[in-house]
Amino acid sequence: MIREDLKKLLLSFTEDDFYKRVDLHIHTSESDGKLTPCEVINQAKNRNLDYIAIADHNNIDAYLSTNILSENIVIPAVEFDCFFKNNLIHILGYGIDIDNEVIKKLYAKNKAGRKFNLVRLMQLRNPMEVIELIKQANGIAVLAHPACIWAFNLEGFIKDLINLGLEGVEVYYPYNGLRGILKFHSKESVKMIADKYGLIKTGGTDSHGTKLIC
Repeated sequence: MIREDLKKLLLSFTEDDFYKRVDLHIHTSESDGKLTPCEVINQAKNRNLDYIAIADHNNIDAYLSTNILSENIVIPAVEFDCFFKNNLIHILGYGIDIDNEVIKKLYAKNKAGRKFNLVRLMQLRNPMEVIELIKQANGIAVLAHPACIWAFNLEGFIKDLINLGLEGVEVYYPYNGLRGILKFHSKESVKMIADKYGLIKTGGTDSHGTKLIC
């Protein structure tokens, strides 16, 4: 999908869409999820989802090992572990060209860098480089689960990322489990920041389990 067409599509989704028919944050067994990419596709079809994005940690193997990109409901994506202003953050890259050579330098070199938290923490990436290379791969950079970011001034934190090229924030996210406990900000405050700066608002379940929960 052409980058501008993807941007228009993302902007067209409503809050209701993200809770009923669109899930743009799913993990598979290619990182730390339970379902295989094909199982994700089958469940998404059974639940009549219109669009999904598999966003595995630091790799795109789900797209390389299967033909899931031939499915009309799939938007290619990846989630990178980054470190910014004393915070571990995750940056999603939507619509990336999976054949792009430049962005390959950001991918994990082995399975441990995709699956295990401790290894991933030792391989955090620079968000400036991540955002730049996502753009070079014709993708759109979005900040994942921002309500969990420990920052007294979340607006200033996000504004600094906007200055690095960030184009969106994940607003419609369930914040269950550990992320619900470690949540420092509200969805409402994130949405207000997104609206103020004209950011793309995305959403997803961050599903890692055996069943899609959208």
